[in-house]
Amino acid sequence: MTYCCGILVKDGLVMIADTRTNAGLDNVSTFRKLHIFNQPGDRILAIASAGNLAISQSVISTLSEGLENPETGEIETLLSAPTMFQAAKRIGRAIRHVSITEGKALEAEDINFDVSFLFGGQIAGAKMRLFMIYPAGNFIECTVDTPYLQIGEHKYGKPVLDRAMHYDVELYEALKTGLISMDSTMRSNIGVGLPIDVLVVRTDVCDADLNHRIEAGEPYFHDLRSRWSAALRAAHQNIPQPPYKQN
Repeated sequence: MTYCCGILVKDGLVMIADTRTNAGLDNVSTFRKLHIFNQPGDRILAIASAGNLAISQSVISTLSEGLENPETGEIETLLSAPTMFQAAKRIGRAIRHVSITEGKALEAEDINFDVSFLFGGQIAGAKMRLFMIYPAGNFIECTVDTPYLQIGEHKYGKPVLDRAMHYDVELYEALKTGLISMDSTMRSNIGVGLPIDVLVVRTDVCDADLNHRIEAGEPYFHDLRSRWSAALRAAHQNIPQPPYKQN
C-alpha cells in the first residue's frame, strides 16, 4: 500500500509520498518512493511510485541507467530528455521494457504487473508539468481545472483536495493541504504511514525549494494532525441537528 499525490499550482509543484511498503502486525517496513533527478538550473524531475515495489525499483533503475533508442542507438535517460513530454514517454518505455523482461515470470507466480507513477517537474525554458503514468506506459496530464493527481490509496485523501485545491493556491498552502490529505489517508489505512517525503519546487527555478523527510514525532506534522482533527470536531458540532425527526 502507498499514497502519493502531486499538486501543480501557479507558483510551482508539490509532491508528497509515504514510505510504507508492508504493514503486517509484526512486519512494518519502509522504502523511499519519491525519486528526484536534478541538474540545478537546467531541470528538476521527480517520480513517485505506487504498486509492486520490485517492479517500481526495476523501472527507476532502468531510467537511471538509460534505455537504448532502437533507431539511433543513443542511450536515453530522463536527464537527457528534451521536453517533459518526451521524459514521460521514456518512463512509459521503461515500464513496457520491464513488463517484457519480467512479466512472464510474474505471471507464472500469479503476480499482477501492478505499478503506477506520478511524474512532475520542469526543464528550463519550458513550463512545469505533472503526469500520471499507468502500468501500460500510457499517461495523462494534470490540468488547471483539477490541479492534482494521486496514485495508490487515494480515496481517503481525495475529498480534502477536492474541496480545498485550486490552481491559484499559494505554494506552501498547497503543501499544507497535501499534508492534510496524507494525514486523512493515514488515519483510515494502516498501509500508509510515516516517514513522508516532500518535494516543493518553485516555477522557473529548476531546483528544490524544499526536499524534506517528515519523521514520526516531528512537531509541525503532529500539530497539523491535532489541529485538523480538532477543526473537524468543531465544525461537526457547529452544524445544526438535522430537522427531519417527526414530532
